[in-house]
Amino acid sequence: MTIYGWIQLAVYVALLLLVTKPVGVYLARVLDPGGKTFLDPCLKPAERLIYRALCIEPASEQGWKEYALSMFLFSAAAAVFSYLILRLQDVLPLNLEGFGPMSGHLAFNTAVSFVSNTNWQNYSGESTLSYFSQMVALVFQNFASAAVGVAVAAALVRGIARHAAATIGNFWVDLVRVTLYLLLPLSLVYAIFLVWQGVPETFGANVKAAGFEAGQVIARGPVASQEAIKMVGTNGGGFFNANSAHPFENPTPLSNFIQMLSIFLIPAGLTWYLGHSVKNKGHGWTLWAAMAAIFLAGGLASLGVNQSQGNMEGKEVRFGVAASSLFATVTTDASCGAVNAMHDSFTPLGGLVPLVNIELGEVVFGGAGAGLYGMLIFVVLTVFLAGLMVGRTPEYLGKKIESFDVKMCVLYVVITIFGILGFAAAAALAKWGLAGLGNAGPHGLSEILYAYSSCAGNNGSAFAGLNGNSFAYDVTLGLAMLLGRFLVMAPLLALAGNLASKKIVPVSGGSFPVSGLTFGALLVGTVLIVGALTFLPALSLGPIVEHYLMRASTALFG
Repeated sequence: MTIYGWIQLAVYVALLLLVTKPVGVYLARVLDPGGKTFLDPCLKPAERLIYRALCIEPASEQGWKEYALSMFLFSAAAAVFSYLILRLQDVLPLNLEGFGPMSGHLAFNTAVSFVSNTNWQNYSGESTLSYFSQMVALVFQNFASAAVGVAVAAALVRGIARHAAATIGNFWVDLVRVTLYLLLPLSLVYAIFLVWQGVPETFGANVKAAGFEAGQVIARGPVASQEAIKMVGTNGGGFFNANSAHPFENPTPLSNFIQMLSIFLIPAGLTWYLGHSVKNKGHGWTLWAAMAAIFLAGGLASLGVNQSQGNMEGKEVRFGVAASSLFATVTTDASCGAVNAMHDSFTPLGGLVPLVNIELGEVVFGGAGAGLYGMLIFVVLTVFLAGLMVGRTPEYLGKKIESFDVKMCVLYVVITIFGILGFAAAAALAKWGLAGLGNAGPHGLSEILYAYSSCAGNNGSAFAGLNGNSFAYDVTLGLAMLLGRFLVMAPLLALAGNLASKKIVPVSGGSFPVSGLTFGALLVGTVLIVGALTFLPALSLGPIVEHYLMRASTALFG
């Protein structure tokens, strides 16, 4: 860790802290009923037109069941839409290279991947997909899936903030406003910045290089527009197979730094939005501090790994070890999955850190919306445990936490755990699972564990040694994505509806302060106990065993 690495980390955290409140203020204006933004003069007519065209009554709100049904129907329709484009891309326009259709199982995996904000890619974008498929089937989902995540987070925040209420908002209004007022403007400005930095944005066909390697094909395309929403929406799916390690996606140190900052931009702002909505800004900042503490712990662990025992294959040499380690930490703390170096090529402990980050539940700032609602699950669990400590019925912001609330939180956690360990165990025992491995032994287990952790955690990054493009892997990884994204949303929204219906109770001995150092420490402890210890046995057989084998090999052979 050089002085430049320390400076980069310090500047990163300082800038993230600096932008949290402005982004949160803007999010409140987008998500609060009747909120007004500086973009209203330009975008309000378009918003009204969309409501009219889709027969949406913006003043009408929904209970949690109607909200959930709307979200599920929209996401299912979006997945079918993308699936059909991928299967029919050979007859659709802007297929300049003449790519054929995706196989059925790969199209299923890809459509589910992008609709769930996972962006797991069992294909190479530049050699598999047409420009039309990239822009319409995938970039559309980048906007939609990010908007769904923010909308669901807002619904849960409303459930916490309201009392004796039967509604938690209107899904269609949230979806439209997040897309129109937040994601589109941010992506437009960001795409212009990326073009300035050297990222291509063209409909021109691939070109053949002349000179040193005559005949080499250089892929290009509408990259900047996909790259922008890929980062802002914590999607992570790259236009190119190498993702943000490709110089056309991430050309300069400045673009690399801004990409890392943009991943946490919306998740950090949502913590301020929470504090504003529940009229307890200290609570929002406590969540921010808890997230930052876990982020720094993981980041310093990653940066402290001895790189001398690794090799250079798969490493990012343009930006250096510190920038690549920080990028890996940021992208796996969030449900982003963009990479500027191949995690499969990290040392065993270097690969352990991103894997643990994902398995904590993507709550360390996390994805767009997903990070906040995931952390709020742990907040409720923390409040429940604190109540048990004092022997009273636990209360959260004036509402009693009862058995139904705890059951919904536990169900949320258990679903994700099953999506990771259940499918990973099946793959590790099956011939089809072992056939996809690029390595045997503990590293092979790490490849399988990382794949299902990434998919169930809606991250999308991979240990690239695994060949996941087979019928069994495509289907099971797709099912893990659906579990980790949509099945958990049912108990989540049920929790939101139940909290909204509760009445405020006077402060009592069961009330526990939800801001400050004590609560922050309890919250971090709950995340680590539930998240990390659950997966410790599997991690012990994978990256931890591999680390000691590497140490033994180094001692034996020098």
